[in-house]
Amino acid sequence: MESQPKSVGNAVYVAGTGVVSAIGNNVQENLSSLISGKAGIDAMQRLHSVHKGALPVAEVKLSNAELAERTGLSERISRTALLSTLAAMEAVENAGIDIKKWRTGFISANSVGGMDKTEDFFEGFLTNSHAGRLHQVVNHECGAITEITADVLGIKDFVTTISTACSSSANSIFLAARLIKQDKLDVVIAGGVDSLTRFTLNGFNTLMILDNQPCQPFDENRRGLNLGEGAGYVVLISETVAATLAKKPSVVLSGWANANDAHHQTASSPEGKGNLLAMKKALEKAGLQPSQIDYINLHGTGTNNNDIAEGTAIKTLFQEPYPSMSSTKSFTGHTLGASGGIEAVFSTLAIEQGLVFPNLRFETQMKELPFTPVVELQHRPLQHVLSNSFGFGGNCSSLVFSKIV
Repeated sequence: MESQPKSVGNAVYVAGTGVVSAIGNNVQENLSSLISGKAGIDAMQRLHSVHKGALPVAEVKLSNAELAERTGLSERISRTALLSTLAAMEAVENAGIDIKKWRTGFISANSVGGMDKTEDFFEGFLTNSHAGRLHQVVNHECGAITEITADVLGIKDFVTTISTACSSSANSIFLAARLIKQDKLDVVIAGGVDSLTRFTLNGFNTLMILDNQPCQPFDENRRGLNLGEGAGYVVLISETVAATLAKKPSVVLSGWANANDAHHQTASSPEGKGNLLAMKKALEKAGLQPSQIDYINLHGTGTNNNDIAEGTAIKTLFQEPYPSMSSTKSFTGHTLGASGGIEAVFSTLAIEQGLVFPNLRFETQMKELPFTPVVELQHRPLQHVLSNSFGFGGNCSSLVFSKIV
């Protein structure tokens, strides 16, 4: 069967990438950590929480002051906006495109907005209703974060925010692809960001799905997830823009789909119905058979429910020999609204570099599944990579990245 995706004639190209996470402050640092097996999950350092010392997290190693220096923003602005701007700036620079010459959009996802600064405000306000600085709450809502970064980039043609829990960034990316294919935009910086907050940590802890050790995705003895923070963006461009570049990009976003199993507010259906439908429809969009996928970047949070649902869906859709698969959340922690963007960058890198990244700390095969994740770095050519992002409320999204040869 022809291995090229059917959308090549009207392709949506990945022209640039930008990322900041617990394993690196830019694309090259993240790639180096993925290759060397260096995880970013550690004891809490920057987040002020009663769980410090008890719950490991995956924090970006830069302080707000350091982020502000790199982005030109004020360190008084939400950490979410600082992380978003750093990664988006790198993506634009990496693409090497003058975005002012084209109809350019910025579609960014997040789930916490400026909550980090709101928490700082309320700490004093609850003690004294006349205390607190109002500048700490003006960027509380999710859209404000997107607008800050868009202003830095100088993007005005189209700016919007998506917040669909852990599938947010993936949905941002395929909305961008749709707008390009519909000839509404020429260039879109798409992905997402989230920073660690006490509210998020406490909420996930209440659900009893946090691991007090570094997580073990897709392991029989998995205990839960580790929260992380970061931002990841891809620069998607039309065929028209790609034709103007001296070096044509080698990766396209060939398929995408969103589905919702509406099973539970915070859990996937045990059968992985939404997961299965998202993967199946994304492959159909790309014009591919399951056997043509070389690598699956698993959503793989490390919780009992997520991994069995996703694994069951993969077992249903794919057959022996199963694609190589791994969860890079074993490196970055679960970055929530940013995860789909960060893992889109990792999926692009996997194709460009010919790498399958390892699933760290895997020990024991899940008894319900006939396959195991990759435990050591693999060097081999990859043609098609499937990236999964499955969120609360059953909101499931899958993206397919393909190499143009």
